[in-house]
Amino acid sequence: MDEVTPMATTTAVTEASPAASAWREWLELHGPKLLLFARQQTRSHEDAKDIFQDALVKLVEKVRTGEFVGGQESWQPYLYTAIRRLAIDLSRRDDRRKRREDNVTADAETEQYEAFHPWFESETSDDETRAQLEKSLKELPAKFSEVILMKIWGERTFAEIGETLGISQNTAASRYRYGLEALKRNLGSARRRGDLSI
Repeated sequence: MDEVTPMATTTAVTEASPAASAWREWLELHGPKLLLFARQQTRSHEDAKDIFQDALVKLVEKVRTGEFVGGQESWQPYLYTAIRRLAIDLSRRDDRRKRREDNVTADAETEQYEAFHPWFESETSDDETRAQLEKSLKELPAKFSEVILMKIWGERTFAEIGETLGISQNTAASRYRYGLEALKRNLGSARRRGDLSI
């Protein structure tokens, strides 16, 4: 996983909180999950880092001023919601800008950049398998892929996912199940085509 906390975020957190080490430990534990969720919600790695940083700065400011309701256990659900909303706002702004500028090269640049920044990085993972899994996740409808990411990598319960996405716990569980079935079909097709050697 890439560096989760950009220097500006770390600086903002440590300056805003007297318990900087507690923030740092919390970020080291939960930051990768939140950044992965932000990457799924945005079109580029830079946008994901910006969204993550903006959401984190909002949380720090709310905690610092005493406006945040809930303790540390409420930080992660707050950040999932903030990341999702900021990503939606960014997407709307980008769509309007794209229509105005009619910039057709943006998608190609994003795809090229993401090809060198996979979601799943591990010394033991097979590049081919990782690439196919990431491709299959991106091809799923967002309503399925975001639940899968929040459940598996975000380690959230269906109740927490439902609350974050504004859906019922049962709907979150169904989307997770349908999403996994679709991933299984996609990966099975890739294996039969010879795109995947597992």
